[in-house]
Amino acid sequence: MELHTEVLGTGQPVSQLHLGGGSPTFLSDDELRQLMAMLRRNFAVAPGAECSIEIDPRTVTAERLQVLADLGFNRISFGVQDFDPDVQKAVHRVQPYEQVAALMEDARRIGFDSVNVDLIYGLPRQTPESFARTLSQVAQLRPDRIALYGYAHLPERFKPQRRIIAVELPGAPAKVNMLSQALAAFLSAGYVYIGMDHFALPGDSLAVAKRQGRLHRNFQGYSTQADCDLIALGVSSIGKVGATYSQNAKTMEEYCDLLDQGKLPVVRGLALSRDDLARRAVIMALMCQGQLVYESIETAWLLDFKSYFAAEMEQMRQLQEQGMVVIDDTGIQVTAQGWFFVRAVAMQFDKYLQADRNRARFSRII
Repeated sequence: MELHTEVLGTGQPVSQLHLGGGSPTFLSDDELRQLMAMLRRNFAVAPGAECSIEIDPRTVTAERLQVLADLGFNRISFGVQDFDPDVQKAVHRVQPYEQVAALMEDARRIGFDSVNVDLIYGLPRQTPESFARTLSQVAQLRPDRIALYGYAHLPERFKPQRRIIAVELPGAPAKVNMLSQALAAFLSAGYVYIGMDHFALPGDSLAVAKRQGRLHRNFQGYSTQADCDLIALGVSSIGKVGATYSQNAKTMEEYCDLLDQGKLPVVRGLALSRDDLARRAVIMALMCQGQLVYESIETAWLLDFKSYFAAEMEQMRQLQEQGMVVIDDTGIQVTAQGWFFVRAVAMQFDKYLQADRNRARFSRII
């Protein structure tokens, strides 16, 4: 923080604060108090700012939830993953449904603005039948938002995954079945599909932002905030300031070594070119508004859309034949069916992803 404020100055206004990328509640109450005091000392957290934290249900009680509220957190996400006992044993994370239900009731009593749940499909020993029971239980809990992620098995990158038995992972057909079940279950329960893994109740700010065309997306997912700078603090975290992206060291040893030298622990970065910025605008329009108006991109970036993106438009026409988009003289509209696969639609404009297509360096859509 001090290295950042040496450059930015203290008191920069903060409208959103997110503590996550894992389970921050492994920190003690005193450590969390110290961390929040440091943040408020270095930055001006605005009144009414969205302050969210990811929670491992095994690490909190009603008393700890009250501490989080007293520290200023107003949004919390419970890392549920799955409620099936057999699946929980396979991923070494046992947390009964009753425990999570009680904690969510406590959180609502305390008065958090938003109480959310994170789920994962594709876990070991997970089946469409067992996952259907989890979906039903989550719907009964009625969280304000639901994040549904596909499990990516990368044991060479994530050490805890080495304890998972790969042969117990469900195959692609079962994963597609589980995703389809989840979409049907949450839509029938009255949730709005925000897009790319996110669901929200109709009155939630994300759902309202989607209806009003104010949706935005950053590294944490969909957001109601405009295109703000994002300051990254912590191991492996990613920041966005102006037309640049940067990532901190991924190991604690390298991270601490750079800090000991008085250096920002940034190990890689990217300064966006004009082409990058234009493509980002296209991708954001498709992922957040579900539509793209050629004129808006042409005016902002002084280009002829159809000729500049000729190769991408050919891919769009193929997606149109599959019912994913509708193309006319003014722009591209993502269909109701295409919205469930908006990642596949938007990625056609990512030249880096297309260049790496044959190297399988990016996550599968499902």
